[in-house]
Amino acid sequence: MAAVSSAVPLTVKGTIRAPGDKSISHRALIFAAMANGQTRIRDILPSADVHATAAALRAMGVDIPALSEDFVVRGRGLDALHSPEQAFDCANSGTTTRLLTGLLAGLAGRAARFEGDASLSRRPMKRVAAPLSEMGARISFEGAAGHDGLPMRVSGQPLKALRYVNTHASAQVKGALLLAGLCGGVEVTIEEPVRSRDHSERMLAARGVRLEITDTSVTLPAGQVVQPADVVVPSDPSSATFFAALAAMADAGELRLENVCLNPTRTGAFDVLRRMGADIVVEHSADVGGELIGTLVVRPSSLVGAQIGGAEIPRCIDELPMIACLAARARGETRITDAQELRVKESDRIRAVVDNLRTLGVEVEEYPDGMRVVGSKTPLSGHVITHGDHRLAMAFGVLGALPGNHITIDDPGCVAVSYPAFWRDLTTAVGLGRAPAVAQGAGAAPSTTPLVVAIDGPAASGKSSTAQWVAQLLDVRHVDSGAFYRALTFLATETGEAPEQWTAETLLAHAGRVTWRLTERSVLPLVDGVEQDEALRGTNVTRNVSRVAAMPPVRLWVNTVVRSAGAAVDVVVDGRDIGTAVFPEAQLKIFLVADSWERARRRLIQRLGRRPNDAEIAEEVEALVARDAQDATQSAPARDAITIDTTTVTQEEQVERIVALARATRDRLHQ
Repeated sequence: MAAVSSAVPLTVKGTIRAPGDKSISHRALIFAAMANGQTRIRDILPSADVHATAAALRAMGVDIPALSEDFVVRGRGLDALHSPEQAFDCANSGTTTRLLTGLLAGLAGRAARFEGDASLSRRPMKRVAAPLSEMGARISFEGAAGHDGLPMRVSGQPLKALRYVNTHASAQVKGALLLAGLCGGVEVTIEEPVRSRDHSERMLAARGVRLEITDTSVTLPAGQVVQPADVVVPSDPSSATFFAALAAMADAGELRLENVCLNPTRTGAFDVLRRMGADIVVEHSADVGGELIGTLVVRPSSLVGAQIGGAEIPRCIDELPMIACLAARARGETRITDAQELRVKESDRIRAVVDNLRTLGVEVEEYPDGMRVVGSKTPLSGHVITHGDHRLAMAFGVLGALPGNHITIDDPGCVAVSYPAFWRDLTTAVGLGRAPAVAQGAGAAPSTTPLVVAIDGPAASGKSSTAQWVAQLLDVRHVDSGAFYRALTFLATETGEAPEQWTAETLLAHAGRVTWRLTERSVLPLVDGVEQDEALRGTNVTRNVSRVAAMPPVRLWVNTVVRSAGAAVDVVVDGRDIGTAVFPEAQLKIFLVADSWERARRRLIQRLGRRPNDAEIAEEVEALVARDAQDATQSAPARDAITIDTTTVTQEEQVERIVALARATRDRLHQ
């Protein structure tokens, strides 16, 4: 992604509506499920995390339709909630896990097992389990002694009142304890060193729940009931901050940021920007469903450096990368301290921001808990490494839209994690003349060239399932190159000849029996004119397909077949060496990686239809490592491929990232 600007003054204009707030989206679903009656929810964030919460609540009997811009949840109260028949799959969502743990804890006689992906399973849950256990809930962790992550089983019990002093401010722990108190009908008091995000308190108050709130504590009296209340999910203030910073650094014009959540525990970044001189005015504010929502009007300003630290850091922690980039264009120096939490976000954001600013030519100093940034109007130029961190991509994308700066961004598609339409909105805000241009390689292909998205990676990295999903969302055809190797392997196994005796010549003698046809969604391989998908995925074929794929003459035949499909229509192709040997000219190349344990776990779930135990995973890891060794010569990514580590992200998140990249690439082809 190249964000390039000239010396022409920047005029911003238009209205931006950032995506819905995730914290409020989770709570809107949970409170609607607890109430007896209908709740209308609008503008929910349909992210993977929120989908996990919706799925868990459906498993407990709640009538939640598919998430959309406007839908109704039909709650039947706490008594109607039942134990799920299967474990909750919390995917990568810590919010889903911790809030629903509180919900289950207070539902006597109901229980659930919580599971998640590799990343979530490593996150500590004792911080919420300990106080809930003190209330009387039964919570047990599986795995080795001392392990306090998922899988976890929660059994609801009659609870007793609790006064809990938390040494760290945590909205998730606070929310879980409030939910337990509501479901168990007991009084709960939570004390914190500083006030954490208070979405739970505000939304509960709007639903008829009486709370006693001080600067450092909240008390829920016993016997409270949640009433239904419609909610409009406001825009995430963290996402809106990027455009507030853009407008503040511009030369002329204004941006209107609609429907922004103005909860005081979330607006720290706007306060910092104002202190640095930003002209930010609030218009049309109103209380909607317990949250203050309004329109921000932001105009260009003369910016100065500031000291940022102490109690204000929790209120602007996610926005600090953007604030650091803005500081690079402010007069004087900016010091950020007390922000060591930045080191354990999606990336080490302190090190990453400092390294990237330094690469661009900014004078910057790294601290253990922050940084010092010296502002300048000198043009900035260089290549930004995002480490797959959406906040870094957006912050440096904004910086790259300023006059005189020439900044390229390695992984623009990573913004899809929280803001899929970011580059489109940035283009709208700065005008088409200064729109960031996608550059996934040298030169632009003519508009008549079919789009080829090449997806590669080691065995069980999720190439095929990811490619199918990407193709569906792009409305193009999917080509599974591995299916053609499997077709030849299947025919060879049918002969009864030992695999050790197979040669490229004997295998290709069957090639005439393998054909393909275009369907609406795919390039489908046929054996003797018949689809054989189940047979091609059999154990015997899987065990021997690497042997077949390693034979150069066979690879040449498969590559020729796959190229013939990609030459005529837009395709998403997955398989080995797709981006290096088969489609070296592909406009977009993706290389998926994941650690062997996670790949083995995924493969076994697909094969067994259940979650495997550790012994089964360990055995599968050995097979995968051996397969990796066999496939080593075909496993290297292309030099211009974008590598995506899928170990700790959901498939939905990686698909969103690839689709965003592909759409930007396709737009460039059609210019």
